[in-house]
Amino acid sequence: MEDASLLRYSRQIHISGIDIAGQEKLLDSRVLLIGLGGLGSPIAMYLASSGVGHLVISDFDHVELSNLQRQIIHGTGDIGAPKAESARSTIEELNPDVTVEMIGHRLSGDELLAQIEAADVVVDATDNFGSRFELNRLCHQARTPLVSGAAIRMEGQVSVYRLDLPDSPCYRCLYPETGELGERCAETGVLGPVVGIIGTIEATETIKVLLDLGETLTGRLLILDARTMEWSVMKLTKDPNCPVCSISPGEAVSNS
Repeated sequence: MEDASLLRYSRQIHISGIDIAGQEKLLDSRVLLIGLGGLGSPIAMYLASSGVGHLVISDFDHVELSNLQRQIIHGTGDIGAPKAESARSTIEELNPDVTVEMIGHRLSGDELLAQIEAADVVVDATDNFGSRFELNRLCHQARTPLVSGAAIRMEGQVSVYRLDLPDSPCYRCLYPETGELGERCAETGVLGPVVGIIGTIEATETIKVLLDLGETLTGRLLILDARTMEWSVMKLTKDPNCPVCSISPGEAVSNS
């Protein structure tokens, strides 16, 4: 590691459990981030500034004026631009050491699976159940850890699904796949700092998974009620009848 990199990451290197070896591991890591909105903005910026060496960022949307209240990776001058391009520009300005791979179309199917298989961790910053269920299913198939968060109004939640480990619950253990029941912030609103809080926790958990650092939120759902600023934790257990993680990836492929 060169002197400039040692200086850039010096405060992080001083943390017990990271040191130079951990920082070098981050620089060698590859993370797939799906969504560059309110959650994805702080996730991308903190992963980049922390030195995650290869970021694959995916979003098919364009920047709108109504995004700027919470999507801090974009600016007024980016209105109308693809979010993936705007985010890449911000990341490269923040940390030119990071390799940014931009995907400006909707990832799905075999293309999404290939990106998941290439990643060390997948981070879900989407805003709908359909995308979350697909990411969960394909991460289980690829045995890739998944960090997932959500926020609406003044509420948020985040968890880690270690789909590379046999005893970890998955997102489908938590939510039944009963159709599109989720609310969207365009309809019900969301407080900007709340998505920032949840996104920052997602970034923290991603780094912890990459470095095997501390205790992650695997098997726990962390819930925020920002109106009262109260946190609660729900214990998650593996559903023995889960249609995703109760069967092996090979069986899942053959039955699809």
